[in-house]
Amino acid sequence: MSQDNTIDYFLKTCWQTVANKYNVIASQFGFTQAAGYILINIHKEGASVTEIANATGVKTTSLSRVLNNLETLGFIYREVNASDKRSVKVYLTPLGVEKRKLAKDVVRNFNEFLESQIPEEERVQLIQSLQKVNTLAANYQLKRKEKG
Repeated sequence: MSQDNTIDYFLKTCWQTVANKYNVIASQFGFTQAAGYILINIHKEGASVTEIANATGVKTTSLSRVLNNLETLGFIYREVNASDKRSVKVYLTPLGVEKRKLAKDVVRNFNEFLESQIPEEERVQLIQSLQKVNTLAANYQLKRKEKG
């Protein structure tokens, strides 16, 4: 089996193409694809760092770096929970609200483009297949061959 004939190869190259396209678009608005994705996941009532990590799948070290960058850009601010000093909630600034709207519009427009190019039956099948791959990958356990 060659590398370019595996399911994971096509998943990775497809996502890399999408992420790169989002990065090109996001850079025109002064942020990255990862930052836009994080902004989309911060709502009016704020979000804990844990909630953001869970929603985005971003590892905490990377998330911390992106949040620091977003704070430097003036898109977010953080508040420490008065009753639990370990808990930090992230909120959007007015500029962050604008950037979140831009990020949502970019995602919406890109998805409308994809939907206009892929017939509904194919989209449904693709989504079902991706959900299945996701479940299978989450449940996969390496089976080691026994020496015999």
